Amino acid sequence: MQQLRDVLDRPIVLVGLMGAGKSTVGRRLARRLGLPFVDSDAEIEEAAGASAADVFELFGEADFRDGERRLVARLVEGDVRVIATGGGAFVDPRTRQLLNERAITVWLDAPIAVLAERTGRRDTRPLLRSGDRAAILTRLADERRSFYAEAQIHVRTCGSAHADVVEQIVAALQDRLNR
Repeated sequence: MQQLRDVLDRPIVLVGLMGAGKSTVGRRLARRLGLPFVDSDAEIEEAAGASAADVFELFGEADFRDGERRLVARLVEGDVRVIATGGGAFVDPRTRQLLNERAITVWLDAPIAVLAERTGRRDTRPLLRSGDRAAILTRLADERRSFYAEAQIHVRTCGSAHADVVEQIVAALQDRLNR
């Protein structure tokens, strides 16, 4: 793993719908690679002194995304690390362009049933609070799929164990960096 870490010259950024495993897989990937891990939602919460959900509801999605974009821009400028983004971060065209220029972007793509089950464990997702969880996730997947498809690496998780997803990402990174 030392060899892979030595050739990484930019952060690895995980994108995808809420519940795809970006935070959990990101922590494990960072540990596997010996890199620091940062969760952009946790950074937003620390900066705002409130939960990301509260910031989203208080200021609205447009202001939330603008603040998220500025935060993500700061995160990719730092050390090489693994960064988990919020589910909507990659939808913003400026954020998507910035990440694809200055990071290795990885789309974690999980089936709707897996996303619905995982997001049902906690009520911290403002976009899922009003309606059928699976229907909302299906709509968001349809709306966002073309944006996520612009990520440099696509990993279909199919509800796989997080350790297996980490290994898929490591293999994809090795393929990409050995071209």
